[in-house]
Amino acid sequence: MFEIGRAAITILVVPFGLLALPMNPVSRSRILGWCANLVIPWLRITCGISHQIKGQNNIPEGPCVLLVKHQSAWETFALQTIFPPQTWVLKKELLYIPIFGWGLWASKPIAIDRNDKFNALDQVVTQGKRILKEGRWVVIFPEGTRVAYGLKKKYSVGGAKLAVEANVPIIPVAHDAGRLWGKGSFLKRSGTINVAIGEPIVTAGKDPRELTKQAEQWIENQINEWVIRPDTP
Repeated sequence: MFEIGRAAITILVVPFGLLALPMNPVSRSRILGWCANLVIPWLRITCGISHQIKGQNNIPEGPCVLLVKHQSAWETFALQTIFPPQTWVLKKELLYIPIFGWGLWASKPIAIDRNDKFNALDQVVTQGKRILKEGRWVVIFPEGTRVAYGLKKKYSVGGAKLAVEANVPIIPVAHDAGRLWGKGSFLKRSGTINVAIGEPIVTAGKDPRELTKQAEQWIENQINEWVIRPDTP
């Protein structure tokens, strides 16, 4: 039931996003965000999945780089309902998916070739700086791909490097969406997804590797100390 509704919502919203191409990027992102603002309530109705947020007061006014744990498809929708207009760093193959890919293309993401790591990093920084100047946030999954709940991969420095060169803060985000909506899983479990938003990390004049390590430590600590055990004070 959920997947049928999600497909219908995508088909409904994407044409509006394409028609909004002449608009400024922030307005266009808001229109495409309608999809997420319909999908998240639909998920609650059909699957009994809701979410609670810790640290929402840490969201600043100006654009930032979001470093986010990536466990399922849930966060690609939920982030749009939690944070200001945004775009993502994603693998270019996603743009080739009919209808869904058209919507991604309309959002003007940073679509990279993950096999070309050197040029991909340069692309993230160059295009990311332009997007941030437009007033949109940039979402980066530093592990590069979806990682099953309870596991982790090496964090890349691309997001921190972009934040340093653009002189914008990093906002680390942890969650446990994979506990209810697993990586690549069609089946979903009812319950509440926990989200933790960290304080802005100032980046001016700092080493991207150290910033990445700082964000990684915060995210993983949240997963170990709060997200996995939401009843912990």
